[in-house]
Amino acid sequence: MKIIVRDAAAADAPALRALFLASRRATFVWQPAGAFRLTDFDTQTEGERLRVAEVGGQIAGFVSVWEPDRFIHHLHVHRTHHRGGVGRALLHALPGWPATRYRLKCLCANAPALAFYAACGFVEIGAGSAADGEYLLLESGGRDGP
Repeated sequence: MKIIVRDAAAADAPALRALFLASRRATFVWQPAGAFRLTDFDTQTEGERLRVAEVGGQIAGFVSVWEPDRFIHHLHVHRTHHRGGVGRALLHALPGWPATRYRLKCLCANAPALAFYAACGFVEIGAGSAADGEYLLLESGGRDGP
């Protein structure tokens, strides 16, 4: 099925909130379920550029970027679209991809995401610790995967 990536619109907010909540609850299983709220989406993406991926007219995923630092804050794909090219399509839609370098933090406990980013050409440039766990700082390598 065809993936369409576009800028998010205000009308997308309810679907994006629901996707963000469901994705984090399913992915970050080491966190208590009550740690996530529907309104987290609004506070965690405020001021960021949002792009959504649609499949069959439905939102299948989104990416949020803090543009001044080219920092990918969130990339979430609906579970039914995992391994379907949605995440890669969202990355490809970033301005200047793949030559423009983007950075992100990925929790070490999120092995599937780390594998995805490695396959997309991201390399480790640092590491750290935050309230939600150990993370790696990754940067796109100016190419699109191996």
